[in-house]
Amino acid sequence: MPTGAIVWHDLTVPDAENIKEFYSHVIGWETKPHPMCDDFNAIIPETGETIAGICHARGVNAGIPPQWLIYVEVDNVLESIERCKELGGTVAYGPRSIGTHNFCVIQDPAGAVVGLIETVKTTETLEA
Repeated sequence: MPTGAIVWHDLTVPDAENIKEFYSHVIGWETKPHPMCDDFNAIIPETGETIAGICHARGVNAGIPPQWLIYVEVDNVLESIERCKELGGTVAYGPRSIGTHNFCVIQDPAGAVVGLIETVKTTETLEA
């Protein structure tokens, strides 16, 4: 994905099972377990396209704010974190690695949050 592209939408909440049912009934989404981890559900609309995910806010996900997050592709998560801090933002969660990606959630000076994600180009990943 190109730098700056929105590459994923995610919701992390204390009770993902009930919330996925909520979205299923309100919007008509279908869900299925995702192989990335047991408590993650890919959301599949009638087209069959995976468009977002719902996770439980537990374990390594416990610190992620309970709201829909967009994840934006960056060249380097650690460098983006430093720029964020220099410009008055903070890190709300992470950084850490999952699969072939490094990611974090930052909060801008106005209080809004966004996920930053980097496709790992080497075997080096971040620790939780």
